[in-house]
Amino acid sequence: MNGRDQLKRATPEAEQYVQMISFSVGSERFGVEILVVQEIIMMSPITEIPNSPDFVEGVINLRGNIIPVLDLRKRLRLRGYRDLREYPQGTRILVVEIEGNVTGFIVDSVAKVISVRAAKIAPPPDIIVAGVQSQYISGVVHLDEGILVILDFRRILSVEEKTALGTVSRMAPATAEGAAR
Repeated sequence: MNGRDQLKRATPEAEQYVQMISFSVGSERFGVEILVVQEIIMMSPITEIPNSPDFVEGVINLRGNIIPVLDLRKRLRLRGYRDLREYPQGTRILVVEIEGNVTGFIVDSVAKVISVRAAKIAPPPDIIVAGVQSQYISGVVHLDEGILVILDFRRILSVEEKTALGTVSRMAPATAEGAAR
């Protein structure tokens, strides 16, 4: 056994950390693994899509790509969600890729990137947390500032909803291009 092997044995296994983006929707703090988020953009004009579910705000043209935009507050059915036509300053769109489909989610604010020890992440509770169905939650972590609920964006939409959003993205280019002019 060489010196490097002895050092590995003497040193405890390196702690694993998960990097997350923390953000707020209403008074709730959420997190998402950083690898799921493609980018964070400022709120931009959204072209409405007729006959879409209430949580689908519409589509935006993001550098030539038409992506659906969902209001995360409405989708999660958080208490006190409101129908906003003008979003407050600080509102952002998290652009995420879910199983090959790029989708934007409107959030009230984005706080920062944080590193969380993987061992500190507790499994999701069996009950509803802050009005959010536990199926959307991949875990919770206690931080100095309070509880951070970690969302699993792969579970936020049903298979049918994902298919419908993919269809919206393909059908909406003419509508969104007209609005971008």
